[in-house]
Amino acid sequence: MLSLLIPGPQSPGKDIDVFLRPLIDELKELWVHGLDTRDAAYENGVFRMRAALLWTVNDFPARSSLSGWSGQGYRACPTCNEDTPSMRVIEKTAYFGHRRFLATNHHWRSNLQFDGCTERKRPPRRFSTTDILEQLHRVKTGIPGKHPNYGGVKRKRGDDELNWRKKSIFYELPYWATIELKHNLDVMHIEKNVCDSLLGTLLADPHKSKDTDNARRDLAKLGIRHELHLFEDGNKLMKPAADYTFSEANRRKFCRFIRSVKFPDGFASNMSKKVAQNDSRLLGLKSHDCHVIMQRLLPVGCRSLVTKNIWSTIVELSFFDIMIHLVLHLPEEAILGGPVHMRWMYPFERYLKRLKDYVRNAAKPEGSIAEGYVVDEAFNRPDRNDDGMHPTRQLSVFESQCKPLGKQSYVELDNNDRDKAEFYILNNSPELEPYLNEHKQELHVRLREGCLNINEVHRTEFAGWFFEKIYAMHRMQAPEVTTKLLSLSSKTNMVVSSYPACIVNGVRFVTHDRDVRLRTQNSGVSVSGTGQEMFYGQLQQILEFSYLNGFSVVLFRCKWFKCDSKHMVTENNITSIDINGEAYKDDQFILASQAK
Repeated sequence: MLSLLIPGPQSPGKDIDVFLRPLIDELKELWVHGLDTRDAAYENGVFRMRAALLWTVNDFPARSSLSGWSGQGYRACPTCNEDTPSMRVIEKTAYFGHRRFLATNHHWRSNLQFDGCTERKRPPRRFSTTDILEQLHRVKTGIPGKHPNYGGVKRKRGDDELNWRKKSIFYELPYWATIELKHNLDVMHIEKNVCDSLLGTLLADPHKSKDTDNARRDLAKLGIRHELHLFEDGNKLMKPAADYTFSEANRRKFCRFIRSVKFPDGFASNMSKKVAQNDSRLLGLKSHDCHVIMQRLLPVGCRSLVTKNIWSTIVELSFFDIMIHLVLHLPEEAILGGPVHMRWMYPFERYLKRLKDYVRNAAKPEGSIAEGYVVDEAFNRPDRNDDGMHPTRQLSVFESQCKPLGKQSYVELDNNDRDKAEFYILNNSPELEPYLNEHKQELHVRLREGCLNINEVHRTEFAGWFFEKIYAMHRMQAPEVTTKLLSLSSKTNMVVSSYPACIVNGVRFVTHDRDVRLRTQNSGVSVSGTGQEMFYGQLQQILEFSYLNGFSVVLFRCKWFKCDSKHMVTENNITSIDINGEAYKDDQFILASQAK
């Protein structure tokens, strides 16, 4: 809320503690005294609730304001603290020495191409909570405010104060000093800044590229990468082409690749609108667009456009501003704080967007937000204790929460396809495993071993055997024969319903025939095998098979691709499949609930 109500250059900065005072007072009361809270689980219906602040999540500039550690200068990294590896280059501070974080026997430590030297230093020290407190004791207390008479006079920090500008108000909380992970480095903003720098350099964007003239002069000053040094050709200053930037032709290939990519519904925005008309650069990328590009598109799109060394470096990532340096500390924070989806800004940014949508009077945004929030809480919120109605069914094949979409049509399958589909449904019903084993045992007794293919006979005869057995038990009024089991043993209708799309477990699937006409792609299907293997295919038909008493099962008919070593390659966690090789032509059906 503070970032929404106090935006722009007039933000309080390090004086944010003034606005945090009410919050800190309430947090101290909740920790020390607690609050009586009603809960029906307790005997008297009331318990003493206590609460603690676990951590903060914010972008890097806001982190500096909250924590008190300045994110600028030679010691900008709050984790490395006074051991931040940095140096002064032309017109800016560069953060380097990242080979210190590698293992001592790593071959990159002895590579001279980085800065012309071998790296023998150990990683920076890890500062404990006690070390941080000792540093804060040396920080002088300042008066908040920007007016010259009230704290507005800037003072120069002493060497013993390092990069501390203040002791944060959070240290008034009794437990705050002992927390190891106090302020999370926001992965969302770091990823966006890294993506902008990387794309700007690859596409040679004059406004965002890190491969500037001054960067080339820094290489000459350090005496490394001589082939990239600037040189004079007559009266012109020439800049040699680098391996890590695309040529004009490759730049257009990459942009056309981004323009042609299709994603499932809701996965990403329409990337084709982010490409400039002349196919030279990407424009208007949001945070989630950068997330998708970094995780999905960039490793694939540039694989054939740069050398293998450059491509592997892009996958591993290497640049030299503070955002790239902060990437080194993300694994350590993941160990301390857990999964990143609880520690990045995406849910907060979405919630802020919801609050901004409450604004109807631009002159009074705070009041509009307050009124809209109250209305939603009072009238538009579903009952908190309503868990909904969950249907209970005996057979799992009837439990699939599949919602067909689009115009319904009817398809008449031949007997062979119908038998295959019905056996697949029966064979993938875990409740029928005793019947499947019983039939196989009867076949082993009736057929001599090796005389016939018992599995093939089992596939062709089980449906008829199962029908006769269940109806015989039904005539004897066996209690285990329920309406669902009786319906499943019967044949399906000859005419099968077909749909162009459906939603299964919240995921939309669309047949390939319809998918080719859309800007999104939802026809890709993957399913896991009995072991660790994965099978990949393309959705051809969505078929709903109807049984007695109104029960139905939805099957996907897919074109499966060959997944052997000749047709599928996995490199750097990227799986590439040759879709020209088709496999399992006689086994095309899967349950809709099995698709991923």
